[in-house]
Amino acid sequence: MHGFGSENRSTKLISLATAVALLALWWAVSHFGWVSPLFLPSPEEVATQVVLIAQDGYAGASLWEHVSASLTRILSAALIAASLGIPIGLLMGLNRWAKGIFDVPIEFYWPLPPLAYLPLMIIWLGIGETSKITLLVLAMFAPVCLSAQAGVRSLPVERVNGALTLGASRRQLFFDVVLPSALPEILTGIRIALGVGWSTLVAAELIAANRGIGYMVMSASHFLATDVVFVGIGIIAALAFSFTLLMRFAERKLVPWRGRS
Repeated sequence: MHGFGSENRSTKLISLATAVALLALWWAVSHFGWVSPLFLPSPEEVATQVVLIAQDGYAGASLWEHVSASLTRILSAALIAASLGIPIGLLMGLNRWAKGIFDVPIEFYWPLPPLAYLPLMIIWLGIGETSKITLLVLAMFAPVCLSAQAGVRSLPVERVNGALTLGASRRQLFFDVVLPSALPEILTGIRIALGVGWSTLVAAELIAANRGIGYMVMSASHFLATDVVFVGIGIIAALAFSFTLLMRFAERKLVPWRGRS
Protein backbone atom coordinates (compact mmCIF):
# COMPACT_ATOMS: atom_id res chain seq x y z
CA MET A 1 0.00 0.00 0.00
CA HIS A 2 2.86 2.37 0.85
CA GLY A 3 4.50 1.62 -2.48
CA PHE A 4 1.22 2.32 -4.28
CA GLY A 5 0.92 5.71 -2.55
CA SER A 6 4.49 6.63 -3.48
CA GLU A 7 3.83 5.62 -7.08
CA ASN A 8 0.66 7.73 -7.12
CA ARG A 9 2.53 10.81 -5.84
CA SER A 10 5.28 10.23 -8.38
CA THR A 11 2.72 10.07 -11.19
CA LYS A 12 1.16 13.35 -10.03
CA LEU A 13 4.57 15.02 -9.97
CA ILE A 14 5.27 13.80 -13.51
CA SER A 15 1.89 15.15 -14.65
CA LEU A 16 2.58 18.51 -13.00
CA ALA A 17 6.04 18.71 -14.59
CA THR A 18 4.51 17.88 -17.99
CA ALA A 19 1.93 20.67 -17.60
CA VAL A 20 4.65 23.18 -16.66
CA ALA A 21 6.78 22.07 -19.63
CA LEU A 22 3.85 22.51 -22.03
CA LEU A 23 3.14 26.01 -20.67
CA ALA A 24 6.82 26.91 -21.01
CA LEU A 25 6.85 25.63 -24.60
CA TRP A 26 3.71 27.64 -25.38
CA TRP A 27 5.31 30.77 -23.93
CA ALA A 28 8.55 30.22 -25.87
CA VAL A 29 6.79 29.61 -29.20
CA SER A 30 4.68 32.77 -28.85
CA HIS A 31 7.46 34.91 -27.28
CA PHE A 32 10.02 34.22 -30.02
CA GLY A 33 7.46 34.61 -32.78
CA TRP A 34 7.79 31.10 -34.17
CA VAL A 35 4.02 31.07 -34.81
CA SER A 36 1.82 34.04 -35.72
CA PRO A 37 -0.35 35.36 -32.84
CA LEU A 38 -3.34 34.86 -35.15
CA PHE A 39 -2.83 31.10 -34.80
CA LEU A 40 -1.29 30.91 -31.33
CA PRO A 41 -1.75 33.85 -28.94
CA SER A 42 0.64 34.16 -26.04
CA PRO A 43 -0.33 33.06 -22.51
CA GLU A 44 -0.30 36.75 -21.51
CA GLU A 45 -2.82 37.63 -24.22
CA VAL A 46 -5.11 34.79 -23.18
CA ALA A 47 -4.87 35.78 -19.50
CA THR A 48 -5.67 39.40 -20.39
CA GLN A 49 -8.70 38.27 -22.40
CA VAL A 50 -9.94 36.19 -19.44
CA VAL A 51 -9.95 39.33 -17.27
CA LEU A 52 -11.67 41.40 -19.97
CA ILE A 53 -14.39 38.79 -20.56
CA ALA A 54 -14.91 38.36 -16.81
CA GLN A 55 -15.38 42.13 -16.50
CA ASP A 56 -17.24 43.03 -19.70
CA GLY A 57 -18.63 39.73 -21.00
CA TYR A 58 -18.54 38.65 -24.63
CA ALA A 59 -21.04 38.31 -27.48
CA GLY A 60 -23.83 40.05 -25.60
CA ALA A 61 -23.62 38.07 -22.36
CA SER A 62 -21.52 37.99 -19.21
CA LEU A 63 -19.05 35.18 -18.59
CA TRP A 64 -21.32 33.72 -15.87
CA GLU A 65 -24.29 33.72 -18.25
CA HIS A 66 -22.26 31.76 -20.80
CA VAL A 67 -20.99 29.30 -18.17
CA SER A 68 -24.38 28.83 -16.48
CA ALA A 69 -26.12 28.22 -19.84
CA SER A 70 -23.64 25.47 -20.71
CA LEU A 71 -23.76 23.94 -17.22
CA THR A 72 -27.57 23.87 -17.31
CA ARG A 73 -27.54 22.02 -20.64
CA ILE A 74 -24.86 19.52 -19.56
CA LEU A 75 -26.41 18.76 -16.18
CA SER A 76 -29.93 18.44 -17.60
CA ALA A 77 -28.74 16.09 -20.32
CA ALA A 78 -26.66 14.05 -17.85
CA LEU A 79 -29.64 13.63 -15.51
CA ILE A 80 -31.89 12.47 -18.37
CA ALA A 81 -29.22 10.19 -19.86
CA ALA A 82 -28.52 8.56 -16.48
CA SER A 83 -32.20 8.15 -15.56
CA LEU A 84 -32.82 6.38 -18.88
CA GLY A 85 -29.47 4.70 -19.50
CA ILE A 86 -28.96 3.02 -16.13
CA PRO A 87 -32.33 1.14 -15.98
CA ILE A 88 -32.17 0.16 -19.67
CA GLY A 89 -28.55 -0.97 -19.34
CA LEU A 90 -29.32 -3.05 -16.26
CA LEU A 91 -32.32 -4.56 -18.03
CA MET A 92 -30.18 -5.40 -21.07
CA GLY A 93 -27.71 -7.15 -18.81
CA LEU A 94 -30.43 -9.16 -17.09
CA ASN A 95 -32.83 -9.95 -19.94
CA ARG A 96 -32.01 -11.27 -23.40
CA TRP A 97 -35.19 -9.80 -24.88
CA ALA A 98 -34.23 -6.32 -23.68
CA LYS A 99 -30.71 -6.78 -25.02
CA GLY A 100 -32.05 -7.93 -28.37
CA ILE A 101 -34.42 -4.97 -28.65
CA PHE A 102 -32.11 -2.15 -27.54
CA ASP A 103 -28.72 -3.42 -28.68
CA VAL A 104 -29.12 -2.78 -32.42
CA PRO A 105 -30.35 0.85 -32.28
CA ILE A 106 -27.75 1.78 -29.66
CA GLU A 107 -24.89 0.17 -31.56
CA PHE A 108 -26.17 1.81 -34.79
CA TYR A 109 -26.21 5.41 -33.60
CA TRP A 110 -23.45 5.29 -30.94
CA PRO A 111 -20.48 5.49 -33.40
CA LEU A 112 -22.07 8.40 -35.29
CA PRO A 113 -20.63 11.85 -34.50
CA PRO A 114 -23.26 14.22 -33.07
CA LEU A 115 -22.81 16.58 -36.02
CA ALA A 116 -24.17 13.80 -38.26
CA TYR A 117 -27.61 13.89 -36.63
CA LEU A 118 -27.55 17.57 -35.65
CA PRO A 119 -29.62 18.53 -38.75
CA LEU A 120 -32.28 15.98 -37.76
CA MET A 121 -32.52 17.50 -34.29
CA ILE A 122 -33.16 20.91 -35.86
CA ILE A 123 -35.75 19.53 -38.32
CA TRP A 124 -37.58 17.44 -35.72
CA LEU A 125 -37.32 19.62 -32.60
CA GLY A 126 -36.66 23.13 -33.86
CA ILE A 127 -33.93 25.50 -32.67
CA GLY A 128 -34.89 25.83 -28.99
CA GLU A 129 -33.36 24.27 -25.90
CA THR A 130 -35.10 20.94 -26.56
CA SER A 131 -32.94 20.15 -29.60
CA LYS A 132 -29.73 21.16 -27.81
CA ILE A 133 -30.43 19.02 -24.75
CA THR A 134 -31.65 16.09 -26.88
CA LEU A 135 -28.40 16.14 -28.86
CA LEU A 136 -26.43 16.00 -25.59
CA VAL A 137 -28.67 13.25 -24.19
CA LEU A 138 -28.10 11.09 -27.28
CA ALA A 139 -24.34 11.60 -26.98
CA MET A 140 -24.33 10.73 -23.27
CA PHE A 141 -26.92 7.95 -23.17
CA ALA A 142 -24.95 5.18 -24.87
CA PRO A 143 -21.86 5.20 -22.56
CA VAL A 144 -24.09 5.06 -19.46
CA CYS A 145 -26.33 2.33 -20.87
CA LEU A 146 -23.52 0.11 -22.19
CA SER A 147 -21.53 0.49 -18.97
CA ALA A 148 -24.51 -0.55 -16.86
CA GLN A 149 -24.99 -3.58 -19.11
CA ALA A 150 -21.28 -4.46 -18.85
CA GLY A 151 -21.47 -4.18 -15.06
CA VAL A 152 -24.23 -6.77 -14.92
CA ARG A 153 -22.53 -9.05 -17.44
CA SER A 154 -19.30 -9.01 -15.43
CA LEU A 155 -21.07 -10.27 -12.29
CA PRO A 156 -19.60 -13.68 -11.33
CA VAL A 157 -22.26 -16.39 -11.50
CA GLU A 158 -20.86 -17.87 -8.26
CA ARG A 159 -21.95 -14.74 -6.40
CA VAL A 160 -25.48 -15.04 -7.74
CA ASN A 161 -25.66 -18.75 -6.91
CA GLY A 162 -24.33 -18.09 -3.42
CA ALA A 163 -27.02 -15.47 -2.77
CA LEU A 164 -29.74 -17.79 -4.08
CA THR A 165 -28.43 -20.63 -1.93
CA LEU A 166 -28.73 -18.39 1.14
CA GLY A 167 -32.39 -17.78 0.27
CA ALA A 168 -32.20 -14.32 -1.30
CA SER A 169 -35.35 -13.15 -3.08
CA ARG A 170 -35.22 -11.62 -6.57
CA ARG A 171 -35.47 -8.14 -5.06
CA GLN A 172 -32.68 -8.84 -2.58
CA LEU A 173 -30.59 -10.39 -5.34
CA PHE A 174 -30.92 -7.24 -7.46
CA PHE A 175 -30.34 -4.61 -4.76
CA ASP A 176 -27.77 -6.50 -2.66
CA VAL A 177 -25.77 -8.30 -5.37
CA VAL A 178 -26.43 -7.14 -8.94
CA LEU A 179 -26.61 -3.37 -8.42
CA PRO A 180 -23.55 -3.05 -6.10
CA SER A 181 -21.52 -5.21 -8.51
CA ALA A 182 -22.56 -3.07 -11.50
CA LEU A 183 -22.11 0.28 -9.70
CA PRO A 184 -18.38 0.71 -10.47
CA GLU A 185 -19.03 0.27 -14.20
CA ILE A 186 -22.06 2.58 -14.01
CA LEU A 187 -20.01 5.36 -12.38
CA THR A 188 -17.28 4.92 -14.99
CA GLY A 189 -19.92 5.15 -17.71
CA ILE A 190 -21.28 8.40 -16.24
CA ARG A 191 -17.76 9.84 -16.11
CA ILE A 192 -17.18 8.92 -19.77
CA ALA A 193 -20.61 10.30 -20.70
CA LEU A 194 -19.81 13.65 -19.09
CA GLY A 195 -16.61 13.82 -21.13
CA VAL A 196 -18.56 13.05 -24.30
CA GLY A 197 -21.14 15.66 -23.32
CA TRP A 198 -18.55 18.40 -22.98
CA SER A 199 -17.01 17.45 -26.33
CA THR A 200 -20.49 17.65 -27.91
CA LEU A 201 -21.32 20.98 -26.29
CA VAL A 202 -19.98 23.14 -29.14
CA ALA A 203 -22.07 21.20 -31.66
CA ALA A 204 -25.16 21.52 -29.44
CA GLU A 205 -24.69 25.27 -29.12
CA LEU A 206 -24.49 25.68 -32.88
CA ILE A 207 -28.30 25.46 -32.86
CA ALA A 208 -29.31 29.13 -32.72
CA ALA A 209 -27.78 29.69 -29.28
CA ASN A 210 -27.06 33.13 -27.85
CA ARG A 211 -25.53 31.90 -24.59
CA GLY A 212 -22.98 29.23 -23.72
CA ILE A 213 -19.25 28.58 -23.81
CA GLY A 214 -19.55 26.68 -27.09
CA TYR A 215 -21.44 29.61 -28.60
CA MET A 216 -18.75 31.99 -27.34
CA VAL A 217 -16.03 29.87 -29.00
CA MET A 218 -17.88 29.69 -32.31
CA SER A 219 -18.66 33.41 -32.26
CA ALA A 220 -15.01 34.26 -31.59
CA SER A 221 -13.82 31.97 -34.40
CA HIS A 222 -15.93 33.92 -36.91
CA PHE A 223 -13.94 37.05 -36.03
CA LEU A 224 -10.58 35.22 -35.84
CA ALA A 225 -10.38 36.12 -32.13
CA THR A 226 -8.05 33.24 -31.32
CA ASP A 227 -7.37 34.45 -27.79
CA VAL A 228 -11.10 34.27 -26.98
CA VAL A 229 -11.24 30.79 -28.54
CA PHE A 230 -8.42 29.76 -26.19
CA VAL A 231 -10.33 31.23 -23.24
CA GLY A 232 -13.45 29.22 -24.15
CA ILE A 233 -11.46 26.02 -24.66
CA GLY A 234 -9.73 26.57 -21.31
CA ILE A 235 -13.06 27.08 -19.51
CA ILE A 236 -14.56 23.92 -21.06
CA ALA A 237 -11.42 21.95 -20.13
CA ALA A 238 -11.47 23.29 -16.55
CA LEU A 239 -15.16 22.47 -16.10
CA ALA A 240 -14.77 19.00 -17.63
CA PHE A 241 -11.75 18.32 -15.40
CA SER A 242 -13.71 19.45 -12.33
CA PHE A 243 -16.54 17.07 -13.23
CA THR A 244 -14.01 14.25 -13.62
CA LEU A 245 -12.55 14.96 -10.17
CA LEU A 246 -16.06 14.98 -8.65
CA MET A 247 -16.87 11.65 -10.28
CA ARG A 248 -13.61 10.11 -9.06
CA PHE A 249 -14.43 11.36 -5.56
CA ALA A 250 -17.89 9.81 -5.83
CA GLU A 251 -16.34 6.52 -6.95
CA ARG A 252 -14.02 6.47 -3.92
CA LYS A 253 -16.96 7.11 -1.58
CA LEU A 254 -19.56 4.84 -3.21
CA VAL A 255 -17.36 1.94 -4.33
CA PRO A 256 -14.32 2.00 -2.00
CA TRP A 257 -13.67 -1.67 -2.73
CA ARG A 258 -12.91 -1.01 -6.40
CA GLY A 259 -9.40 -1.96 -7.42
CA ARG A 260 -8.84 -4.06 -4.32
CA SER A 261 -8.45 -7.79 -4.44
